[in-house]
Amino acid sequence: MNSTDTPQKNPRPDPEELKDLLEESFNTPDSFEEDNASPDAPQSRGLQFLYDVPLQVSVEVGRCKILLKDLLEMGTGQIIELDKMADDPLDLYVNSRLIARGKAVKIGDKFGIKLTDVISTSDRIEKLG
Repeated sequence: MNSTDTPQKNPRPDPEELKDLLEESFNTPDSFEEDNASPDAPQSRGLQFLYDVPLQVSVEVGRCKILLKDLLEMGTGQIIELDKMADDPLDLYVNSRLIARGKAVKIGDKFGIKLTDVISTSDRIEKLG
């Protein structure tokens, strides 16, 4: 029997399974510890295999639409007006999905974001699909 004859299991869990895994992970006191199960015990599907997956995190200050000719005419010192007010929260995205909102903070010579509103786990899972 070759590899084309064997049915392949989808490595990505369905949204319901993912929701159960997340609830199980966050409700267990030792959720961030390694499994200490014996090698003979059946392997349960936990989230530990995902902990070292790199994610792209970005913070959006605002957006705008401009014409290509205006973009090509831009120069140093030019100001672009964004769609957000100065006191509006910043949007935090992980892999292009909105995860939270927060305020800009300065830490030494760098900027960061202090989270003020985190999108609920159930809302994030619903948008996976």
